[in-house]
Amino acid sequence: MNSLNYPLKKILINLLIIIGISIFLGFLFLKVYLPLYTNHGETVSVPDLSGYEYEEAVDILDQAGLQYEVSVDSGFSMELPALAILKQIPEANSQVKSGRRIYLTINARNAPLIKMPNLVNMPLKNVQEILANLGLERGDIIFVPDIGFNVVLEQRYRGVSVREGFEIPKGARIDLVVGDGMGNQLLLVPDLKGMDEVDAEFLILGSGLRVGNKNYSTTDSVAPGKVFLQSPPAGTEIKTGEAVDIWVAKN
Repeated sequence: MNSLNYPLKKILINLLIIIGISIFLGFLFLKVYLPLYTNHGETVSVPDLSGYEYEEAVDILDQAGLQYEVSVDSGFSMELPALAILKQIPEANSQVKSGRRIYLTINARNAPLIKMPNLVNMPLKNVQEILANLGLERGDIIFVPDIGFNVVLEQRYRGVSVREGFEIPKGARIDLVVGDGMGNQLLLVPDLKGMDEVDAEFLILGSGLRVGNKNYSTTDSVAPGKVFLQSPPAGTEIKTGEAVDIWVAKN
């Protein structure tokens, strides 16, 4: 019986020794060798390169002990010079290992070309949004006499009228010729006194004019719902698209 226990005990002791040595070696690997191999705790703060020109950014990265690679896809910004840094990965102030590669997106030398949209006959407020979405800048607004109020009549680039589909650089300034709501033609204001309110409005619009303010007041001069006063007076010469105010009798 004792002859069987002795080999078993010996095997268990050897097994415990092997397990102990394995644990010790694992501890040395994780706590000593691995930190030394990977420079554990030795990190570098990524500098903020946004706005720097390419050569300046490279010098900063070299001083910080970091490598770099320029992204194939460049961007474009009118606010920064050519070859300025637009984006970096990892972001500024990130903690990385010394020698880490930083990926840079730089500002293109030349603005990309885009096709001019058709802005003619569109309201000015809609045009502003379209230009911003395309990366174009709204230039001067030139008002001219036209019955279309705040309606774009012409689109210009560098003083020249451009059509839809014409290629222009992104960030270009587009000047707009816009109607002021009044034409060049002089019209006589019709006589509206005594007319029904709805009929008076139709006559104003049919005369090439706009309905201005509508005021309601008590009067004995006309029946309720009829116009008893107008401005400008009947027979006055005004431009196409100008407004005519009316006063309507109420009950």
